[in-house]
Amino acid sequence: MRYFIELIRKNEKPAAMLLGMLLFLTLKFWNPFSLDDKACMVLAAAALMISWWVLDALPLPVVALLPIVLFPLLHINTIKEVTSSYADSMIFLFLGGFLIALAIEKWSLHKRIALNIIRVMGTNGDRIILGFIIATGFLSFWLSNTATTMMMFPIALSVIKVMKENSQPQANKKNFALALMMSIAYASNFGFGTIISTPPNVAYVAYIQERFGYTIGFANWMLVFAPLSICMEASLYLVTVKWLFPNHIKKNEESRAFVKNELRVMGKMSTPEKRVLTIFCLTVFLWISKDIINAMQDMVELHDTMIAMAGGIFLFIIPAGNKERRNILEWEDSSQLAWGILLLFGGGIALAKELENAGLLNMLGTFIASNSTKQPLLMIIIIATVSIFMSEVMSNLAQVIVMAPVVTAIAVAMNIDPMMLGIPMTLAANSASMLPMGTPPNAIVFASGHIQLKDMLKAGLVLNLIAIALISIFCYFLQPLIIGLIAP
Repeated sequence: MRYFIELIRKNEKPAAMLLGMLLFLTLKFWNPFSLDDKACMVLAAAALMISWWVLDALPLPVVALLPIVLFPLLHINTIKEVTSSYADSMIFLFLGGFLIALAIEKWSLHKRIALNIIRVMGTNGDRIILGFIIATGFLSFWLSNTATTMMMFPIALSVIKVMKENSQPQANKKNFALALMMSIAYASNFGFGTIISTPPNVAYVAYIQERFGYTIGFANWMLVFAPLSICMEASLYLVTVKWLFPNHIKKNEESRAFVKNELRVMGKMSTPEKRVLTIFCLTVFLWISKDIINAMQDMVELHDTMIAMAGGIFLFIIPAGNKERRNILEWEDSSQLAWGILLLFGGGIALAKELENAGLLNMLGTFIASNSTKQPLLMIIIIATVSIFMSEVMSNLAQVIVMAPVVTAIAVAMNIDPMMLGIPMTLAANSASMLPMGTPPNAIVFASGHIQLKDMLKAGLVLNLIAIALISIFCYFLQPLIIGLIAP
């Protein structure tokens, strides 16, 4: 037995691939649930994809491409219908957001924003961390949580280095570094106040649009969940800085000098920065005011995806205004885009569509609903709890792609608004805080060496419980007043 376990450890990926294939073949030929032929094929394909996602047998985007091959071969759907899922409008919404984030990073606008917030907040240890939380939280409203963490990470490392060189005898510099690194990751995760802030948000909104033909307004989402995000950021500050990891670092000239020096080196805002900021602000303004503009005229109808792509395209059109005479973005910059995430969206949409068409999700939802509580608030708490702890051990994006149709089927069976369960599931999937593999931001900061696993587990458990409580309260009491389908 010991030899067998050691063999699996040395060949984890081949073993994971073999397990997925065994699941596929078992469900395809045995048909243990006595399903019709098409439903049986869809279930087998879903088992293969989900197992390979969870076990990390292949890169997530590669697994997401399987429907293009499997679904036509198994006569589940035509190649034309399957590939249409990879061109869903929500994929292009995220692409537009990626392009804007790329321009912000290319011209260091993110660094200027962060340093100015720290300059305003002061150089006291607690206030520095609060400044990073505010800066990271604000940026993550408009950029992906992974991109935001990557942007803030080198700045935080520089600040930690300066603080370690400061010789305050009462200071706990280890706690400062620990809390600062955690704050970057968790503030990015909790910045779910806009649709485009995290991949799971985009994936769920895309599912709702595909399933019900209902578009969740950018402004409506922000009106409900921006306050929730702010509450989570405040909880992050209180838990890490004031409770678990106090640093006792007082205001000092070294840190203030570092921030001033960085801003001095950057100089005045450059022309490319100003132009990126203008496009960014205009895009956000149109996202927020889109519904008002559409109601005031009937010549054109603005859509979130249209606005995002317009912003992204203009970045390639408008000159940067510097001596190189190049545009703000050049096509070679696009090599840095997370194209794999877009493929993952497409594969998830394709899988969810076929699970729905085969009736499997309605069957599962009816079964769970018939054996679960009929109290919506308790069900929201259960869904949020399951979601947040599941996302500790698997990709939160893959999790939302898989769970969205299931919780929708449960809601339909319970005769409640599907988004009453779907949105808390999505927000909870963003909030995993206990393990490095919970979200990409967690993994990024854990790799810094400033965080020990026991500390992440301790802080993460507290933040997970707070997230479950706040998400449940907001989604039960406030969300139905602003966001909701007319009928499930």
